[in-house]
Amino acid sequence: MTAGLSLRKLPSFAGRPGPLLLVIADGVGVAPPGPSNAVTEADTPVLDQLHAGELYTELAAHGPAVGLPSDDDMGNSEVGHNALGAGRIFAQGAKLVNAAIASGAMFDSRVWKTAIEQGRVRTLHLLGLHSDGNVHSHTAHLYAMLRRAAAEGVTSAAVHILHDGRDVAARSALNYIAATEAVLAEINAGAPGRNFRIASGGGRMKITMDRYGADWPMVARGYQCHTHGVGRPFASATEAVTTMYAESATGDQYLGEFVVVDADGQPVGTVADADAVLLFNFRGDRAIEISRAFEEVDFPVFDRTGPDGRLAPIVFFAGMLQYDGDALIPKQYLVEPPTIDRTISEYLCAEGVHSFAVSETQKFGHVTYFWNGNRSGYIDRSLETYVEIPSDNVEFDTTPAMKVREITDAVIDLLRSGEYRFGRLNFPSGDMVGHTGNLEATIEAVDVIDECMRRLVEVIRELDGVLVFTADHGNADVMYTEAGGVRSPKTSHTLSPVPFAIYDPNYDGDYRMTPPAGAGLSNVAATLLNLLGYEAPADYRQSIISF
Repeated sequence: MTAGLSLRKLPSFAGRPGPLLLVIADGVGVAPPGPSNAVTEADTPVLDQLHAGELYTELAAHGPAVGLPSDDDMGNSEVGHNALGAGRIFAQGAKLVNAAIASGAMFDSRVWKTAIEQGRVRTLHLLGLHSDGNVHSHTAHLYAMLRRAAAEGVTSAAVHILHDGRDVAARSALNYIAATEAVLAEINAGAPGRNFRIASGGGRMKITMDRYGADWPMVARGYQCHTHGVGRPFASATEAVTTMYAESATGDQYLGEFVVVDADGQPVGTVADADAVLLFNFRGDRAIEISRAFEEVDFPVFDRTGPDGRLAPIVFFAGMLQYDGDALIPKQYLVEPPTIDRTISEYLCAEGVHSFAVSETQKFGHVTYFWNGNRSGYIDRSLETYVEIPSDNVEFDTTPAMKVREITDAVIDLLRSGEYRFGRLNFPSGDMVGHTGNLEATIEAVDVIDECMRRLVEVIRELDGVLVFTADHGNADVMYTEAGGVRSPKTSHTLSPVPFAIYDPNYDGDYRMTPPAGAGLSNVAATLLNLLGYEAPADYRQSIISF
């Protein structure tokens, strides 16, 4: 993979004697201080000192800066880590799908045609996150697929919806259900015999959308719900959500699974042999596990047999994208993903640089898979060490520290070993706790991040190294919104810039902070190479420092 790659040494700077450490504080954006900003409300003397230093700036982490369509598109951990590791901007997720729909390439693909062929004689199922949050999915893509399927002769389509409440308002599911029901009614009215309907659903953090193997029972619940009709029965999705709202104050992401049933109490859209199932999420991390459950013939993780003894149906399954290019998950997909080559880690391996990557399960794939350009596994196992600390299967506001202290312990051990020139870590709590909407817990999470940053700064000083601090997107920086005098928790990412600070205990003015206009996350890779004493590749985005 690294053959033919090489870097030039900087003529005037060889890097510091000690290691370079990149700290990615997931979800810790920069927003005006105030009572809804968990970052500024926290006790953060170390972060405050970094922000006030000479070697500090802020970077764009959303929209076109990370390959998304517009400045209205929030960044996310996937595209953020892609940009950090690639050093360039690649068209991402929604942008790729938008182009494939607009050009018709999606509908001209062999995969779409096969799904439609099976859908004409059986049922076409569409499964995905049901919002316009544009982080994992967009309802506009769902509607385009439904309308095209109807136009191409499909008469039976079942939609399986996963409530969001995370990338959009915490309790907005009914709005999306109403919009989808209107589209389905329009399609059904267009020709006799059409039966397009919502069949099942549940909250994204209760069923189906687990990632990194953190909570496989969550995927099992989703599979049983969508496939075998296991869940609370309701006459409609609207009735399901309205009832659950009345029962609990929980947000959409934590709503339980439901099944829509007919007048006889039978599920209206279970999955059967020879059906087609399309997963319309475009982001990979929370799509891989359910893809495996539908696609693999010999699936070892959980029993897919229904409660009535019905075996797992054999279906034609496809994803919006291929979510893991190395493991080929899924094998069938509608839109080609970006080809991300020549990541910073490939260059460092080609130069023989020893490096490490550390996080807990919830974000481990971000500092490995996404950082490496959507590729699983090591680039060079002889030069790299990856450390995954298992996450707890809990609602993260109950344990705001998550595994930040354990990550810090592991990183300090690796730094002090003397074996590594470069390391990267992800502190997940600003994002994962921020997503719960719990301000007090998120403040505590940021407190712990600052506590651990103090330890890391001390070790970097001890080792004559350099520490770079940044984030992949905002979240914890805006925890509430106000409309009409009503204050509501904000559980989604933000459009905020992110911090970029260099702590260099040997700094004597031999370089300076000179961020180019519009600097974003993709400018970080060239900066890291400079700090290691290398010139960046010519097509990498410009470094944030100059000599």
